[in-house]
Amino acid sequence: MTRRRLFRSAPAPRRWSGVALGSLLTVLALAGIGLGLPANLFGSAPREQDWTASAAQLRVVDGDTLRLGERTLRLAGLISPVRGQTCSTAGGVGFDCGGAAAEALARLVQNRDIACRVQGRDRFGRALGTCQAGGIETNAAMVEAGWALAEPAATALVSAEQAARAARRGLWSNQAGAPSSWQGRF
Repeated sequence: MTRRRLFRSAPAPRRWSGVALGSLLTVLALAGIGLGLPANLFGSAPREQDWTASAAQLRVVDGDTLRLGERTLRLAGLISPVRGQTCSTAGGVGFDCGGAAAEALARLVQNRDIACRVQGRDRFGRALGTCQAGGIETNAAMVEAGWALAEPAATALVSAEQAARAARRGLWSNQAGAPSSWQGRF
């Protein structure tokens, strides 16, 4: 008597079809991710760009940061006090020196179209650039008016800072009441 099999034996597994399918899906996933990334990660975006904004699109974030429509730009080569930082007048009265720096920048760009040359990014990913508003270079004007420090690498602005300090303009008017980060510059 021969035994009859009720079940057929399973076919041999196809090893390569699973590996090939997995590899194909991996390649497609990496290609999809690559298409979704910004182009500048691959070095194809220009390092320098020109941005412009009309006076209606321009907003002052703080003493060294502007919003040009939907874009944020930090003025290169300078550092201003942050909003809420307290300084004091010669009479000992405290005030928000970061807010005062932002107001000074707002007066500088008020009712003026702006053109900026973007030259890189800061450590937070914000665009860094030099701007012109109504024929005035905003970066230099903020340092010359005493509302911002020149970064040590910004040699063109260092002399403007020295002149503002000597003339006691802006936050240099009361050196004892200036922001603590400025104290080492006296």
